[in-house]
Amino acid sequence: MVRVRLAPSPTGTLHIGTARTAVFNWLYARRQQGSFLLRIEDTDKERSKPEYTQNILEGLRWLGIDWDEEPLIQSEQVQQHRAAIETLLQKGLAYRCYANEAELEAMREAQKASNQAPRYDNRHRNLTPEQEAAFQAEGREAVIRFRIDDTAEIRWNDMVRGAMSWRGADLGGDMVVARRAPADQIGDPLYNLVVVVDDAAMAISHVIRGEDHIANTAKQLLLYKALGLPEPTFAHAPLILNGEGRKLSKRDGVTSINDFRAMGYTAEAIANYMTLLGWSVPEGMEERFTLPEAAAVFSFDRVNKAGARFDWDKLNWLNGQVLHALPAQQLLDELHPLWSEQGWTLPDDSSWGLDLCELLGPSLTLLKDGVDQAKPFFECPDLEDDGKSQLEAEGARDAVAQLLQTLEADPWDGGDMDRAKQLLGDAAKGAGVKKGVVMKSLRAALLGRLQGPDLMTTWSLLARIGEDLPRLRRCLG
Repeated sequence: MVRVRLAPSPTGTLHIGTARTAVFNWLYARRQQGSFLLRIEDTDKERSKPEYTQNILEGLRWLGIDWDEEPLIQSEQVQQHRAAIETLLQKGLAYRCYANEAELEAMREAQKASNQAPRYDNRHRNLTPEQEAAFQAEGREAVIRFRIDDTAEIRWNDMVRGAMSWRGADLGGDMVVARRAPADQIGDPLYNLVVVVDDAAMAISHVIRGEDHIANTAKQLLLYKALGLPEPTFAHAPLILNGEGRKLSKRDGVTSINDFRAMGYTAEAIANYMTLLGWSVPEGMEERFTLPEAAAVFSFDRVNKAGARFDWDKLNWLNGQVLHALPAQQLLDELHPLWSEQGWTLPDDSSWGLDLCELLGPSLTLLKDGVDQAKPFFECPDLEDDGKSQLEAEGARDAVAQLLQTLEADPWDGGDMDRAKQLLGDAAKGAGVKKGVVMKSLRAALLGRLQGPDLMTTWSLLARIGEDLPRLRRCLG
């Protein structure tokens, strides 16, 4: 049975790279009718925070990603990690290294001076008992290192990249699997060791992660073999790149799912776009889809090896498509909290907010656009330059005056559109101007400018809350 996992570190908010990894794992699990699991890798005690764990879980839920078992907390498994290291020590596959930081730094400087690649020189691999006793007598602490045979050939068949091969000599020397501690103790276990132990304990069948983990995979495969654990199948997805082709990072600005959400992107659009960051849709499938729709056809033979460039235009297009398709009630549910943050309240007329959403929906790209575009319906806008110019055009004020005079005698309630059109025609005739002058002048009066949504619907909405007459009057003051 397919069992995959997401293993985020709660040292920050949910990053788009982590979220994309979650999406690929979730899609594969659902396609294979397997299980998608979570493991919180909180062994970085100083940087891990409960609020980050909460942020990650909430972000995944927001994206529509669910998991099948209670999340495993890595720090609670430390006894199993230490037991695995003890096993390696007993088998002679790991050893204590007493080199201190000053000695290691001197080694690195010497390698740098002679243009050698940085690597541990395995200097304490074969200490005699007497040498170890001497170091201990000095009061030295030790890390624990896993022996890596330079002649080893590490091979695996990657679901994205095909046949992969690494040499032991390219892995940087014997690998630290536990931090420095007194010689009679095992220090805090480190990433490559604990990941192997945890994945085996969780019966993970497939490890799906970013290509920046490829070197880790080579090291971990050696540990699986040394510990006698079953090896999972690996898939290394392409990195998400910025516009210059470099790995997307905080320097590029927005990288957190929180940031995208605050900017007004929908969960559906973000999840849709993250799926497209490295995966090509099958022939005949549209690029706009839901996660369940993608899960029905997802496979790793359509995941690209090359890095996936982040395209804001594509994301904006997808988000616009999602918003344009939202029913008015759903859009109102999304926008109402944003309007409330501005101090705006909906009128008692229960259909008014729905009608406003019907008007604005087709022009939205981001949810926050629904705040900017709704503002003139809640607050009287200032007259902008093009609005002022229109009202100064020949016959414009006369037309506004004609319209206002009629409305003050018999106000329009915003319902009968035929009457509204008749009012505009009568105003044009009374002022001796074309109907287009009246309509442009009305738009300038209501919205303060000449650009905006459908005029008749705009007028209707404002008339229904008694806001059309005050805006007409200000143009004649």
